[in-house]
Amino acid sequence: MEPHAMPDVAFAAASADYSMFNLFLKADVVVKLVMGGLFFASIVSWAVIFGKGFQLGGLRGRAARFEDLFWSGRPLDELYKRVEAKPDHPLAVVFVAAMREWRRSLEKRTDFSNGQGLVSRINTVMQATIAREISNLQKNMNFLATLASSAPFIGLFGTVWGIMNAFERIGVTQSTSLAVVAPAIAEALMATGLGLAAAIPALIFYNRYSNTINEYAIRLDGFADEFSAILSRQIEERGR
Repeated sequence: MEPHAMPDVAFAAASADYSMFNLFLKADVVVKLVMGGLFFASIVSWAVIFGKGFQLGGLRGRAARFEDLFWSGRPLDELYKRVEAKPDHPLAVVFVAAMREWRRSLEKRTDFSNGQGLVSRINTVMQATIAREISNLQKNMNFLATLASSAPFIGLFGTVWGIMNAFERIGVTQSTSLAVVAPAIAEALMATGLGLAAAIPALIFYNRYSNTINEYAIRLDGFADEFSAILSRQIEERGR
């Protein structure tokens, strides 16, 4: 390269617009698809993150209030009438499901001398309800897990494609100056950056919410065991 051309190349490289929007507009169509897909996935990811955060955050408070009522010594029938119409959290849903089975047996005037069958049915109902409620809590969690694991590789694909374009430009222009190479490299690295920007929050919140849901599942199992013991004692009393 001629010495007098060096300032022009440096000026061209320095004056180039390397904003994210401009890099996206100038990118190859494949890189554009990668960056656009990752950007859209990131938006959906944040929507899931905020939605799940509000869901799980409100769940703790409602569950705590229900447990306070449950252990306050009020009659179970009174509590059942209070929450039957609109159980708004899994603990209440499990309680309502068990009480419905219990009340059906009372209405049919079941013989309580051998209550093992009734206890078994109530436990089955509660476990099925717990499984359904946990499944509802885990809704959209697979999306976060998939995005966390795949987004870096999708971004890397865009980076590799962009670097291939950079080498192609070098071959066509027969120049390795920054003015030729820098835009393509910047486009390529932007794809990796978007992949990481989508994956990191998804991974962090997936782990956090998974732990919260697992802890809540343990809490539901504990409540089911305690409630089963209460109903079992009442069955024994009625069978005497």
